[in-house]
Amino acid sequence: MEKPRYKRVVLKISGEALAGNQGFGLQHDMLVSVAEQVGQILEMGVEVSLVVGGGNLWRGITGSAQGMDRAQADYMGMLATVMNALALQDALEKAGSDTRVLSAIEMRQVAEPYIRRRAIRHMEKGRIVIFAAGTGNPYFSTDTTAALRAAEIEADVILMAKRVDGVYDSDPMINPDAKRFERLSYLDVLSRGLGVMDSTATSLCMDNNIPVIVFDLTKQGNIRRVVLGESIGTYVGRDT
Repeated sequence: MEKPRYKRVVLKISGEALAGNQGFGLQHDMLVSVAEQVGQILEMGVEVSLVVGGGNLWRGITGSAQGMDRAQADYMGMLATVMNALALQDALEKAGSDTRVLSAIEMRQVAEPYIRRRAIRHMEKGRIVIFAAGTGNPYFSTDTTAALRAAEIEADVILMAKRVDGVYDSDPMINPDAKRFERLSYLDVLSRGLGVMDSTATSLCMDNNIPVIVFDLTKQGNIRRVVLGESIGTYVGRDT
């Protein structure tokens, strides 16, 4: 069996990635693909946790721009992440994986409350942990949630699964000459304002020396490739 480079990972999946080509909601084929790929790395002995966004259903910042109270809009966004987490849990368990959803907002009928030591114990037992409801606080993105949870559970890396194959110097959908970066430092991301993750999340990763790999989720097998250490996507860290 191939030996993975990383023992414990946080896989950050954007809500937009779960929507697939639809642009909104959940695409069944994408859920099945994620479940199959995560199951593959679990079988390799990797301890897996997931942080899922909610942008395919609701964005707090969009509600705020429309005049809604920002905190209220953000709480709605947290609930959207719970819906995505439950959909992922269903897909993962149908694929044969044992899972637990841990929510930062208490809702015992559908999820366990987030407790750091419990999350670590679940992963040590071979269960996939899905972190839902962000940090439980408004004004914080799910990128920041991924950075925070990675620091708390002492993850080796954050795998940022998106619908693009890395970080570019400009939008590749608009500029055909956009350049993709293979490696970046945290300071590069912050100073250039590159769209890897927000500044709070980037600073948290920098302070705790947590590397981030941005890669294309839509290409089947990429999660396994990243975990094995293949050079795909964009690596963000200190040792660039």
